[in-house]
Amino acid sequence: MDFDIATFKTRTGPVDVSDIDLTAFERQPLDADTVRCLRYMHDVEFHTICYLRDLLLTPAHRDPDVTAFLTFWCFEEYWHGEAIGAVLARHREAAWQERVGAMRRALPTADRLRPFAHLLGSLLVGDDYTAVHMVWGAVNEWCTQAAYARLGERAGHPELSRVLSRVMRQEGRHIDFYASQAESRLGASARARRLARFALRRFWRPVGAGVMPEEETQFVVRHLFGDEDGVAAAQRIDRRVDRFPGLAALHLCERAAAA
Repeated sequence: MDFDIATFKTRTGPVDVSDIDLTAFERQPLDADTVRCLRYMHDVEFHTICYLRDLLLTPAHRDPDVTAFLTFWCFEEYWHGEAIGAVLARHREAAWQERVGAMRRALPTADRLRPFAHLLGSLLVGDDYTAVHMVWGAVNEWCTQAAYARLGERAGHPELSRVLSRVMRQEGRHIDFYASQAESRLGASARARRLARFALRRFWRPVGAGVMPEEETQFVVRHLFGDEDGVAAAQRIDRRVDRFPGLAALHLCERAAAA
């Protein structure tokens, strides 16, 4: 499938919450488990700029389509955090810079070393490293979109569903780019297929793992994907991954939900 980067650029923008009735969250507050998930999602969305930091140290920075996409991807992800922060603020929860600053100060030492690991890995692997990143991005965006859908279903709050559906619509465009890139790059290189399969099997974990506290990652995965509907959502993602060249039968998301 082809992705039109020019069209994507014209459609990029902040998530519009100007017509969302945020006071509804004061009249009908979200339950504690939903707020806990939103805190996690808020922090991960704002961490996107740090993922970009790692990507730009790899051969991905030489591809103008990739860098154009990443520019607007990071912009939109920032606004996803802003939109979720608006919901948190109505629950008298810390949000935006106050919350992000505390989260970044608490990051483990491994986060500071991650750019060097990506730089070294890309020096050893070369251009096929970009294929691994594109596959990784596709899997993570599928998981993120599914998590928002599951949270909206479980919370049952009309205004939250409106916010999350708009975020999901933008995540869908991000999926289109990553999946398009992954499919073409994997199809062109047997080495990329082997590397991507090894990397996903050995290192992939749910979105936010390694950045957020382990107990928070476990809670979010259990809350959103631990029941029958959640497992079915995880299996749907795995079937999409199966369709990538060389990546059949990894069962990444189903295993994560089961664990």
